[in-house]
Amino acid sequence: MMQRILRRRFLQAAATAAVAPYFIPGSALGKDGRPAPSERMTLGCIGTGNNGINWLRNFLNDKRVQIVAVCDVNKRSNGYWADREGGREAARDIVQERYAKDSGKQPSDIGCATYGDFREILQHADLDAVQIATPDHWHALMVIAAAKAGKHIYGQKPLSLTIKEGRAMSDAVAKAGITFQTGSQQRSMIHFRTGINLIRNGFIGKVHTVRVGLPSGHPDYSKHGSEKDPTPVPEGLDYDLWLGPAPEAYYCPARLHVNWRWNLDYSGGQMTDWGAHHIDIAQWAMGHEKTGPVEIKQVRGELPPRKDLYNTPDTFHWECTYEDGLKLIIGSDQRNGVTFEGEDGKSIYTNRGQLQSTPDDIKKNKITDDMKHIYESNDHVGNFVDCVFSGKEPIAPIEDAHRSITIAHLANIALQLERESLKWDPKAERVVDDEKANAMLIREYRGSWKLDV
Repeated sequence: MMQRILRRRFLQAAATAAVAPYFIPGSALGKDGRPAPSERMTLGCIGTGNNGINWLRNFLNDKRVQIVAVCDVNKRSNGYWADREGGREAARDIVQERYAKDSGKQPSDIGCATYGDFREILQHADLDAVQIATPDHWHALMVIAAAKAGKHIYGQKPLSLTIKEGRAMSDAVAKAGITFQTGSQQRSMIHFRTGINLIRNGFIGKVHTVRVGLPSGHPDYSKHGSEKDPTPVPEGLDYDLWLGPAPEAYYCPARLHVNWRWNLDYSGGQMTDWGAHHIDIAQWAMGHEKTGPVEIKQVRGELPPRKDLYNTPDTFHWECTYEDGLKLIIGSDQRNGVTFEGEDGKSIYTNRGQLQSTPDDIKKNKITDDMKHIYESNDHVGNFVDCVFSGKEPIAPIEDAHRSITIAHLANIALQLERESLKWDPKAERVVDDEKANAMLIREYRGSWKLDV
């Protein structure tokens, strides 16, 4: 795999040498106990806000990775999580300070390029992989462009803004033959893995119902949620590029940086933000990760007016039925986490911090070597890097992410159309006998932006 990476770098460098300069090589870091520069995976981080910077730090901890560039439409500002600082210059400083500390050099001696436009960073031949951690409305365009450029991708969740975007993204990744890891890090957490192993080995019998609890509301994560009046665009922010394919809209601090999650032009609210995590665990545990339900019903929720800035569903509930009879119940009225209900009143509940069972002694069972074992990863970033070098499939592949988030997208469509139910064909990926719903499987893009498949 390393030989393949090096050969691709050489061929692309020859083709693009006249277009863009190379990054400063990893040899500038000196000897710090890391692999030689030629044996490292070079990484560029696109989107340097909340998750972008959080997971950038995780990549910095992997000695097989060298972050060589960061990209964001915002140069530097506060207004991110709890009004913390973010932007491309803030991310660059974190990278340079960390590598300087590791190598004994000065931060200014460490090479980390900065870009305001993702298309520029993808031109560089000596970039092996990218992390994409932008608002959801940008995911599809960036993932498809990165796949076509031959870059491996660590893509944050929710995977897509629409169902057809997700299908186009998964197809593009498959066609390119690159590694894609979805940022569904719960798959690399022990409580979820232990619970699923217990379920798959029959400790609660046949599962008939799975309950998924998600948060509700529109939390003011940025501490700027009240600033909804139009204001001038701050210096250093390319707001037009931030909007990209989304509809034209005035600038205000409440719209950007974290709270964009509560506007349907950019995301799907709590249903997709947390649904991408917990619905994914439910699908994975039950072996439905490559398909989906045949019907969603009992759809209800509190949906603010579309004209409101924060217009994603506040509270919500829906139920899914699968071809094999499994029932999946999802809502803000359920216990946060995932509960699996089996035979004779047995159940398993899991979230990020705990594993519970009924009866209590079920969770104490040991999974022996001769039993069924799901894919094991204890380090989500490390698993991605492993798979870039090995060519194996990562623990959270893009097709699984697409199938899981589809379930949340369908419920959002039903709520917006005031439908109590929708019949779904998971093979054709179309709503049965409902053309208004099918028209919402994709969004119209602003200006010249288009889904390039």
